[in-house]
Amino acid sequence: MSRAVRIRLAAFVVLSAVGIMYVTANYLGFFAKLSGSNIEVTATLPGSGGLYEGSEVTYRGVKIGKVAKMNAIDDGVKLELSLQKGTQLPTDSTMFVHNLSAVGEQYLDFEPPDDKGPYAVDGTAFHGDKDSLPVDEGALLVSLNRMVGSVNKNDLKVVVHELGLMFNDTGHDLQTLIDSGSQFLDVASAHTDQTIALLNNGLTVLRTQQGQKENIRSFANDLNTLTTALRDSDGNLRTVLERTGPAANEVRGLLQDLEPTIPILLSDLTTTGQVIQTHLAGIEQLLVAYPPMIYNGPLGLTKDGWGKVNIQMDYSVPPCTEGYLPKDQWRSTQDLTDAPYYHAKCESPPPYEMRGANGIPGDAGPNASPPRVFSRSYDPLTGRVRGLVDTHGNPVELRQPGDMSVLGEDAWKWLLVGPVTGR
Repeated sequence: MSRAVRIRLAAFVVLSAVGIMYVTANYLGFFAKLSGSNIEVTATLPGSGGLYEGSEVTYRGVKIGKVAKMNAIDDGVKLELSLQKGTQLPTDSTMFVHNLSAVGEQYLDFEPPDDKGPYAVDGTAFHGDKDSLPVDEGALLVSLNRMVGSVNKNDLKVVVHELGLMFNDTGHDLQTLIDSGSQFLDVASAHTDQTIALLNNGLTVLRTQQGQKENIRSFANDLNTLTTALRDSDGNLRTVLERTGPAANEVRGLLQDLEPTIPILLSDLTTTGQVIQTHLAGIEQLLVAYPPMIYNGPLGLTKDGWGKVNIQMDYSVPPCTEGYLPKDQWRSTQDLTDAPYYHAKCESPPPYEMRGANGIPGDAGPNASPPRVFSRSYDPLTGRVRGLVDTHGNPVELRQPGDMSVLGEDAWKWLLVGPVTGR
């Protein structure tokens, strides 16, 4: 071996030893302790929870240091933690021991409620409790064994058997369901914007439903009442449904039997309806005035049970002459020859007694159909007869007379004077 080779081998050994020593010292934190650049704090736990010297220390999952030393104490273990320089760890942080991987590599994680100070400095002590430690595997296995042992084996066999029956020969359907679910997810992924809009709109609908919860509850209660009533009336409903067919057949037969006469009847009713429509105002006034006139009819009875009505002619209003032939053109009562027809009618305004179609309520004027001398109609809102006044100039009103029994035997008079009495 040449001298150059020996020099190279010696240099390699020296550099390897220095590198190993540096890595070891850095791993154990010797340089940090000597330089004083790290923050040295302590933490106490009821147990190690699987931690060891060199375990990572994290702040919400982000590495900030390591466990430099562990010592057993009376009520647990005391950890000496070496945190990186500049770490701002709130002193009110809680700590938990978590698994870094599935093989059980634990680390200590600090989870503060917020990022506000005061922050940890050299000598700060943290204290954990049993909630800081993970569930012990032994205790977990014991609890799991206890749970499994509590299950009735016969019942478990029945459940397994029923599950076997349920999924028997359903492989194709399950495969279709899974494939359809995959296709649905693919389509949803391809339409992400529409899916997000759908979810947002669904949230709006749910909020609306929440805002209308009282109305929905009321609707549900009313629907329950309706369905309950239908259920209680099930027999009657069945009877109606069973008899509806025969009843419909009877009605159809009746209409078929009346088929020759029904068109004629409807045609006659059309004519009658036209006449009623033409004189609707007069019919309305008749229907309004007639009930008050007969309201106290039975009250006009005498003690012997008989009703007495005294009718006297009123001569204060002279006969109506307008609309008739003048007196000098009157024919003699002895003239029996034919004469041309003269359309005579009373054209005098009130207080003359107006009779005929031209005296019914409605629009007056030559264009009215039929032509009317005056307009007089009943207003149901005020109770007044428009266009009609009494001798004092007051409007005539139709009012409910009330109980006229206090008038005794004279109560019948209200039939004549009550309905047209003005205020």
